[in-house]
Amino acid sequence: MQTTSDIVSTEPSSGFVTTPLVEQITQRALNYLQAGYPVHFAGAAGTGKTTLAFHVATQLNRPVSLMHGDDEFGSSDLVGQDSGYRKHKVVDNYIHSVVKTEEEMKSLWLENRLTTACQNGDTLIYDEFNRSRPEANNPFLSIFSERILNLPKLRRSGSGYLQVHPEFRAIFTSNPEEYAGVHKTQDALMDRLITIQLEHYDRETEVQITMARSSIGQADAETIVDLVRKLRSVGVSNSRPTIRACIAIARVLALRGVHANPEDSIFQWACRDVLNSETAKVTRDGRSIMPQKVEEALFKGLHATPATPPRAFTNSRPRNSTKKGTDECLLQNE
Repeated sequence: MQTTSDIVSTEPSSGFVTTPLVEQITQRALNYLQAGYPVHFAGAAGTGKTTLAFHVATQLNRPVSLMHGDDEFGSSDLVGQDSGYRKHKVVDNYIHSVVKTEEEMKSLWLENRLTTACQNGDTLIYDEFNRSRPEANNPFLSIFSERILNLPKLRRSGSGYLQVHPEFRAIFTSNPEEYAGVHKTQDALMDRLITIQLEHYDRETEVQITMARSSIGQADAETIVDLVRKLRSVGVSNSRPTIRACIAIARVLALRGVHANPEDSIFQWACRDVLNSETAKVTRDGRSIMPQKVEEALFKGLHATPATPPRAFTNSRPRNSTKKGTDECLLQNE
C-alpha cells in the first residue's frame, strides 16, 4: 500500500536555474512525456540528470514516485511481493451446546512503488536505473508497449495483470556503462525509451548555477567556472571536474567572505583540495596528473603567484630538529 513517504514533493525550487539551454531540454522532454513516451536522461555524473528529471516532473502536475537503481533489485522489488500470511479465526457459540469454528489463512501482498505508480497515475523517476540488473527491469517492457503490468496472482485482486493508469509517466536517468556498478541495459528496454543525451551545460548556465547554489557574485562565479572548464577541456578524467566542483569552491569562498582572486591563498587551496580529489589520468609512475594541471591553471592560466596558505589549509610533516631545538614544517604542495 502506498504511503505519503512514497510520494516526493515536486514544488518548483527557487534555486533551480532556467536558461535557454535548460528550457529547450525541458520542452523536448515534456513533448515526449505528454505523447505517452518514457524519457531517459543519459550522461556523465554531474551533468544534472536527476535535478532536471525533478524539474520536468513538476511540469506534469502529478504525484512523483522516486526509485534508485540497485544491484540487489529483483522484479519483486519493483512490483511487489508476498510478505507473509494473515490468519482469521471465527468462533460461533450462538447455540450454547454447539461450537462452530472457522479459520482462514490468506497470503499478504505488499505492493511496491512501480505498481502503485502505474495504478495511481504517478510520475515515476527511476534514478540511475542501469545500476539494477537488466532482468529486474523486465516489468517495464509490457508497461511501455501494452500499458499492462504483469503481476503474480498473489495480489489482493487475484488478477494477473494491472491496466496502467493513462496519466502514468516515467523518467529514467543513467550513467555511462563504463562507470563502476553499472549494467548494460537490454536492447528491448532501450528501444522503448526516448533518450536525451546530456552533456555539461554551457558556460552561461554553469555560471548561473554556481551563483544560485552559493550566493557569490557573477565575476567570482565566472572565474571559478572558467577554471573548471579549462581543466575539463584537457581530458584528464571522465568528463570531470563537473559543476559540483564549481559549487564547492564557490561555497567555500562565500563562507570565508573572499573573492575568486588567483592571488588569494584561500581560493588557491580551495581549488587544490576540491579539484585534486578528481579521478584523473596518471603518469608512468602511477601519480595523478591533476595536481599539475590545477597548478598550471591557477598560476599560468589565471596569472596568479603562489601564496602562503592559511594555517587551516596547510598539510605538514615534522622535519629534523634544528640546532636551536625547534621543529619546522615542510609544506607539501602535491
